[in-house]
Amino acid sequence: MIVVMGATGNVGRPLVRMLAEAGERVTAVSRNAPGDLPEGVAHRAADLAEPEPLRPVLDGADALFLLVAGPLLGSPEDLDPHEVVGVVKAAGVERVVLLSSQGAGTRPAAYSHAHLRAFEDAVRESGLGWTVLRPGGFASNAFAWAGPVRAHRAAAAPFADVALPFVHPSDIAEVAAAALRDARHAGRVYELTGPAPITPRERARAIGEALGEPVAFTEQTREEARAQMTAFMPAPVVDGTLDILGEPTAAERRVSPDVEKVLGRPARSFAQWAGENVAAFR
Repeated sequence: MIVVMGATGNVGRPLVRMLAEAGERVTAVSRNAPGDLPEGVAHRAADLAEPEPLRPVLDGADALFLLVAGPLLGSPEDLDPHEVVGVVKAAGVERVVLLSSQGAGTRPAAYSHAHLRAFEDAVRESGLGWTVLRPGGFASNAFAWAGPVRAHRAAAAPFADVALPFVHPSDIAEVAAAALRDARHAGRVYELTGPAPITPRERARAIGEALGEPVAFTEQTREEARAQMTAFMPAPVVDGTLDILGEPTAAERRVSPDVEKVLGRPARSFAQWAGENVAAFR
Protein backbone atom coordinates (compact mmCIF):
# COMPACT_ATOMS: atom_id res chain seq x y z
CA MET A 1 0.00 0.00 0.00
CA ILE A 2 1.11 3.56 -0.72
CA VAL A 3 0.09 6.43 1.57
CA VAL A 4 -0.07 9.90 0.01
CA MET A 5 -0.04 12.89 2.34
CA GLY A 6 -1.39 16.20 1.09
CA ALA A 7 -3.77 14.30 -1.17
CA THR A 8 -5.90 17.35 -1.97
CA GLY A 9 -3.00 19.51 -3.17
CA ASN A 10 -1.63 20.37 -6.59
CA VAL A 11 0.81 17.45 -6.43
CA GLY A 12 -1.06 15.03 -4.19
CA ARG A 13 -4.26 14.99 -6.21
CA PRO A 14 -2.66 13.92 -9.55
CA LEU A 15 -0.32 11.57 -7.66
CA VAL A 16 -3.24 9.70 -6.11
CA ARG A 17 -4.86 9.40 -9.53
CA MET A 18 -1.66 8.17 -11.21
CA LEU A 19 -1.05 5.53 -8.56
CA ALA A 20 -4.64 4.31 -8.66
CA GLU A 21 -4.55 4.08 -12.46
CA ALA A 22 -1.36 2.02 -12.15
CA GLY A 23 -3.21 -0.49 -9.99
CA GLU A 24 -1.65 0.44 -6.65
CA ARG A 25 -3.56 0.25 -3.38
CA VAL A 26 -3.62 3.85 -2.16
CA THR A 27 -4.60 5.67 1.01
CA ALA A 28 -5.09 9.41 0.52
CA VAL A 29 -4.38 11.52 3.61
CA SER A 30 -5.54 15.09 4.14
CA ARG A 31 -7.10 17.21 6.85
CA ASN A 32 -10.35 17.37 4.90
CA ALA A 33 -12.08 14.81 2.68
CA PRO A 34 -11.24 15.48 -0.99
CA GLY A 35 -14.63 14.34 -2.26
CA ASP A 36 -13.56 13.07 -5.68
CA LEU A 37 -11.10 10.25 -5.09
CA PRO A 38 -10.60 7.56 -7.72
CA GLU A 39 -12.55 4.37 -7.15
CA GLY A 40 -10.91 2.09 -4.60
CA VAL A 41 -8.81 4.80 -2.93
CA ALA A 42 -9.32 5.07 0.82
CA HIS A 43 -9.24 8.42 2.62
CA ARG A 44 -7.96 9.05 6.12
CA ALA A 45 -8.02 12.39 7.92
CA ALA A 46 -4.74 13.23 9.62
CA ASP A 47 -2.46 16.17 10.30
CA LEU A 48 1.33 16.02 10.27
CA ALA A 49 1.35 18.49 13.15
CA GLU A 50 0.37 15.51 15.35
CA PRO A 51 2.65 12.65 14.23
CA GLU A 52 1.55 10.03 16.75
CA PRO A 53 -2.01 9.65 15.31
CA LEU A 54 -0.37 8.83 11.98
CA ARG A 55 0.50 5.32 13.18
CA PRO A 56 -2.87 3.72 12.31
CA VAL A 57 -2.93 5.61 8.98
CA LEU A 58 0.41 4.04 8.05
CA ASP A 59 -0.52 0.53 9.16
CA GLY A 60 0.26 -1.86 6.30
CA ALA A 61 1.93 0.79 4.13
CA ASP A 62 5.02 -0.05 2.10
CA ALA A 63 5.72 3.48 0.88
CA LEU A 64 4.86 7.04 1.93
CA PHE A 65 4.71 10.33 0.03
CA LEU A 66 5.67 12.83 2.73
CA LEU A 67 4.63 16.45 2.37
CA VAL A 68 5.21 19.19 4.94
CA ALA A 69 2.49 21.82 4.54
CA GLY A 70 3.24 25.54 4.34
CA PRO A 71 1.96 26.60 7.80
CA LEU A 72 4.26 24.06 9.47
CA LEU A 73 7.26 25.44 7.60
CA GLY A 74 6.63 28.78 9.25
CA SER A 75 6.63 27.26 12.76
CA PRO A 76 9.36 24.58 12.77
CA GLU A 77 9.39 24.46 16.57
CA ASP A 78 5.98 22.72 16.34
CA LEU A 79 7.21 19.80 14.24
CA ASP A 80 10.23 17.57 14.90
CA PRO A 81 11.40 15.87 11.68
CA HIS A 82 13.02 13.00 13.59
CA GLU A 83 9.82 12.36 15.55
CA VAL A 84 7.80 12.23 12.33
CA VAL A 85 10.27 9.92 10.59
CA GLY A 86 10.46 7.77 13.73
CA VAL A 87 6.70 7.23 13.61
CA VAL A 88 6.96 6.34 9.92
CA LYS A 89 9.73 3.82 10.54
CA ALA A 90 7.97 2.27 13.55
CA ALA A 91 4.88 1.70 11.39
CA GLY A 92 6.91 -0.56 9.08
CA VAL A 93 7.07 1.75 6.05
CA GLU A 94 10.01 0.81 3.82
CA ARG A 95 10.27 3.76 1.40
CA VAL A 96 9.71 7.49 1.83
CA VAL A 97 9.49 10.03 -0.98
CA LEU A 98 9.87 13.49 0.55
CA LEU A 99 8.58 16.55 -1.27
CA SER A 100 11.20 19.11 -0.33
CA SER A 101 12.13 22.28 -2.21
CA GLN A 102 14.90 23.50 -4.46
CA GLY A 103 15.66 26.10 -1.79
CA ALA A 104 16.59 23.35 0.67
CA GLY A 105 19.57 22.73 -1.58
CA THR A 106 20.38 26.25 -2.73
CA ARG A 107 19.60 28.10 0.55
CA PRO A 108 19.76 25.47 3.31
CA ALA A 109 20.47 28.01 6.05
CA ALA A 110 17.55 30.31 5.19
CA TYR A 111 14.75 30.20 7.77
CA SER A 112 12.21 29.56 5.02
CA HIS A 113 13.97 26.38 3.85
CA ALA A 114 16.00 25.14 6.83
CA HIS A 115 13.11 23.04 8.17
CA LEU A 116 12.76 21.18 4.88
CA ARG A 117 16.51 20.57 4.91
CA ALA A 118 16.09 19.13 8.41
CA PHE A 119 13.42 16.75 7.06
CA GLU A 120 15.82 15.73 4.30
CA ASP A 121 18.47 14.95 6.92
CA ALA A 122 15.97 12.98 8.98
CA VAL A 123 14.90 10.71 6.12
CA ARG A 124 18.52 10.21 5.02
CA GLU A 125 19.50 9.14 8.54
CA SER A 126 16.45 6.90 9.02
CA GLY A 127 17.75 3.72 7.43
CA LEU A 128 14.68 3.68 5.17
CA GLY A 129 14.76 3.73 1.41
CA TRP A 130 14.40 7.42 0.62
CA THR A 131 14.05 9.75 -2.35
CA VAL A 132 14.06 13.53 -2.06
CA LEU A 133 12.27 15.70 -4.60
CA ARG A 134 13.39 19.33 -4.85
CA PRO A 135 11.04 21.22 -7.17
CA GLY A 136 11.51 24.85 -8.05
CA GLY A 137 8.53 27.19 -8.33
CA PHE A 138 5.21 25.53 -9.20
CA ALA A 139 3.40 26.54 -12.39
CA SER A 140 0.22 26.30 -10.31
CA ASN A 141 1.31 29.33 -8.27
CA ALA A 142 -0.36 31.24 -11.11
CA PHE A 143 -3.73 30.20 -9.67
CA ALA A 144 -3.21 33.26 -7.44
CA TRP A 145 -4.07 35.28 -10.55
CA ALA A 146 -7.31 33.42 -11.28
CA GLY A 147 -9.61 35.97 -9.60
CA PRO A 148 -8.20 39.13 -11.21
CA VAL A 149 -7.83 37.44 -14.58
CA ARG A 150 -11.48 36.33 -14.50
CA ALA A 151 -12.68 39.74 -13.34
CA HIS A 152 -10.41 42.15 -15.20
CA ARG A 153 -8.08 40.12 -17.49
CA ALA A 154 -5.25 41.46 -15.31
CA ALA A 155 -2.38 39.99 -13.31
CA ALA A 156 0.26 41.47 -11.01
CA ALA A 157 3.54 40.17 -9.62
CA PRO A 158 6.95 41.45 -8.53
CA PHE A 159 10.18 41.04 -10.50
CA ALA A 160 8.41 41.15 -13.85
CA ASP A 161 11.40 40.19 -15.98
CA VAL A 162 13.23 37.69 -13.75
CA ALA A 163 12.93 34.27 -15.37
CA LEU A 164 12.78 30.95 -13.50
CA PRO A 165 12.00 27.42 -14.81
CA PHE A 166 8.62 26.82 -13.15
CA VAL A 167 7.64 23.15 -12.96
CA HIS A 168 4.29 21.55 -13.79
CA PRO A 169 2.87 19.89 -10.62
CA SER A 170 1.89 16.81 -12.61
CA ASP A 171 5.56 16.30 -13.51
CA ILE A 172 6.38 16.33 -9.80
CA ALA A 173 3.58 13.84 -9.20
CA GLU A 174 4.76 11.56 -11.99
CA VAL A 175 8.33 11.53 -10.67
CA ALA A 176 6.98 10.85 -7.17
CA ALA A 177 4.90 7.94 -8.50
CA ALA A 178 7.99 6.44 -10.14
CA ALA A 179 10.00 6.75 -6.92
CA LEU A 180 7.21 5.30 -4.77
CA ARG A 181 6.81 2.27 -7.03
CA ASP A 182 10.44 1.52 -7.91
CA ALA A 183 13.14 1.03 -5.26
CA ARG A 184 15.83 1.84 -7.82
CA HIS A 185 15.16 5.52 -7.10
CA ALA A 186 16.23 5.09 -3.46
CA GLY A 187 19.05 7.32 -2.31
CA ARG A 188 18.45 9.90 -5.06
CA VAL A 189 17.81 13.63 -4.87
CA TYR A 190 15.91 14.91 -7.90
CA GLU A 191 15.77 18.60 -8.72
CA LEU A 192 12.58 19.23 -10.70
CA THR A 193 12.08 22.19 -13.03
CA GLY A 194 10.25 23.09 -16.18
CA PRO A 195 11.94 22.98 -19.60
CA ALA A 196 12.81 26.70 -19.81
CA PRO A 197 12.95 29.80 -17.60
CA ILE A 198 9.91 32.07 -17.89
CA THR A 199 9.23 35.51 -16.42
CA PRO A 200 6.03 36.63 -14.64
CA ARG A 201 5.26 38.87 -17.60
CA GLU A 202 5.61 35.90 -19.97
CA ARG A 203 3.46 33.70 -17.75
CA ALA A 204 0.65 36.27 -17.86
CA ARG A 205 1.00 36.36 -21.64
CA ALA A 206 0.81 32.54 -21.81
CA ILE A 207 -2.44 32.57 -19.82
CA GLY A 208 -3.82 35.19 -22.19
CA GLU A 209 -2.88 33.03 -25.17
CA ALA A 210 -4.67 30.06 -23.59
CA LEU A 211 -7.74 32.26 -23.07
CA GLY A 212 -7.58 33.82 -26.51
CA GLU A 213 -7.65 37.27 -24.87
CA PRO A 214 -4.77 39.47 -23.66
CA VAL A 215 -4.02 39.62 -19.92
CA ALA A 216 -2.65 42.97 -18.77
CA PHE A 217 0.37 42.67 -16.49
CA THR A 218 1.38 45.07 -13.70
CA GLU A 219 4.68 44.83 -11.85
CA GLN A 220 4.35 45.01 -8.06
CA THR A 221 6.95 46.25 -5.64
CA ARG A 222 8.41 43.68 -3.28
CA GLU A 223 6.51 45.32 -0.43
CA GLU A 224 3.19 45.07 -2.27
CA ALA A 225 3.79 41.41 -3.06
CA ARG A 226 4.83 40.66 0.52
CA ALA A 227 1.66 42.21 1.93
CA GLN A 228 -0.45 40.12 -0.42
CA MET A 229 1.41 36.83 0.18
CA THR A 230 1.48 37.05 3.98
CA ALA A 231 -2.31 36.75 3.93
CA PHE A 232 -1.91 33.02 3.19
CA MET A 233 1.76 32.15 3.86
CA PRO A 234 3.94 32.48 6.98
CA ALA A 235 6.06 35.63 6.81
CA PRO A 236 9.45 33.84 6.91
CA VAL A 237 8.39 31.62 4.02
CA VAL A 238 7.19 34.68 2.08
CA ASP A 239 10.53 36.42 2.58
CA GLY A 240 12.50 33.38 1.46
CA THR A 241 10.26 32.96 -1.58
CA LEU A 242 10.65 36.60 -2.58
CA ASP A 243 14.43 36.30 -2.25
CA ILE A 244 14.40 33.49 -4.80
CA LEU A 245 11.95 35.22 -7.12
CA GLY A 246 13.85 38.49 -7.06
CA GLU A 247 17.49 37.45 -6.81
CA PRO A 248 17.77 33.82 -7.91
CA THR A 249 21.14 32.14 -7.85
CA ALA A 250 22.58 30.53 -10.97
CA ALA A 251 21.48 27.14 -9.60
CA GLU A 252 17.90 28.38 -9.20
CA ARG A 253 17.84 29.64 -12.79
CA ARG A 254 19.19 26.37 -14.15
CA VAL A 255 16.99 23.94 -16.06
CA SER A 256 17.41 20.53 -14.47
CA PRO A 257 17.46 17.35 -16.60
CA ASP A 258 15.94 15.23 -13.82
CA VAL A 259 12.31 15.18 -15.00
CA GLU A 260 13.39 13.87 -18.39
CA LYS A 261 15.92 11.52 -16.79
CA VAL A 262 13.25 9.85 -14.65
CA LEU A 263 10.27 9.98 -17.04
CA GLY A 264 11.99 9.59 -20.40
CA ARG A 265 10.31 12.67 -21.84
CA PRO A 266 10.78 16.45 -21.62
CA ALA A 267 9.24 18.38 -18.76
CA ARG A 268 5.89 20.03 -19.49
CA SER A 269 5.99 23.77 -20.23
CA PHE A 270 4.13 26.56 -18.45
CA ALA A 271 2.10 27.06 -21.63
CA GLN A 272 0.94 23.44 -21.35
CA TRP A 273 -0.09 24.01 -17.75
CA ALA A 274 -1.99 27.17 -18.72
CA GLY A 275 -3.82 25.34 -21.49
CA GLU A 276 -4.81 22.47 -19.20
CA ASN A 277 -6.09 24.86 -16.51
CA VAL A 278 -7.59 27.63 -18.62
CA ALA A 279 -11.05 27.04 -17.13
CA ALA A 280 -9.82 28.51 -13.84
CA PHE A 281 -9.15 31.84 -15.59
CA ARG A 282 -12.30 32.15 -17.73
